[in-house]
Amino acid sequence: MAILIDGKGLAEKVCARVKTEAEGLPRRPCLAAVLVGNDPASEIYVRNKERDCVKCGIDSRRFNLPESVSERELLELIARLNADDTVDGILVQLPLPQQISERKIINAISPDKDVDAFHPVNVGRMVQGDAVLWPCTPAGIMAMLREYGITTDGKHCVIVGRSNIVGRPMGLMMLNADATVTYCHRHTKNLAQLTAQADILIVAAGCRGLIRGDMVKDGAVVIDVAMNRDPETGKFTGDVCFDEVGKKASFITPVPGGVGPMTRAQLMCNIVAAAIKRADR
Repeated sequence: MAILIDGKGLAEKVCARVKTEAEGLPRRPCLAAVLVGNDPASEIYVRNKERDCVKCGIDSRRFNLPESVSERELLELIARLNADDTVDGILVQLPLPQQISERKIINAISPDKDVDAFHPVNVGRMVQGDAVLWPCTPAGIMAMLREYGITTDGKHCVIVGRSNIVGRPMGLMMLNADATVTYCHRHTKNLAQLTAQADILIVAAGCRGLIRGDMVKDGAVVIDVAMNRDPETGKFTGDVCFDEVGKKASFITPVPGGVGPMTRAQLMCNIVAAAIKRADR
């Protein structure tokens, strides 16, 4: 039976370290969180991040905008936050309404305050391996692997999903860690053949029950990123059939309690890293 990777427990350790770092700064770090509209899921995500900030000694400011807000108005708010020296990190909760270009909004955030690490400048720094701000979910996964002594050097890492938030940056970070990387996506043929070759399998497709026991080799490390709600039970499940895969894997993340808490912890790391960089100027 696989060893359970306790993302929740590790996140608590990370947040304790972040709080110590924040207390050593000349002022409390500050996150500006922008929420457009009344999407319940987005509201929950932002509220959880605000709670994490309190836990880590970080101030947070919420900017609630109506669903009808124009792109120009949102860009003007971001410009003000970019110029505000008391703000260290800016987070615009996605998705945004149809009248607003997510790409324009992401590109408008100062790279030094882009704590989601979505800005092209931060992506470029990540490719070169010298980023200050790292994409939260991939960086959280790398931290989990390190914590459990799971090496990446020379390992075959198969990533199912190619989103700009998880899949693509995850592959780049694995390359920087000397893994051999294979990407799989909705057009991939013979998915099971590829996943069965993985030493480290990272699944972020958003498809409940996609990965079954016969698609994973014995001893693989399996990281389940997805959060899918089971329509029958209302509970959250991942993309991996946990009971089946857990019998073959060496390590596996639970859903919930695995990758999610570490994603949020990495956001706190980025806020404090941004504050430290600004304080050093």
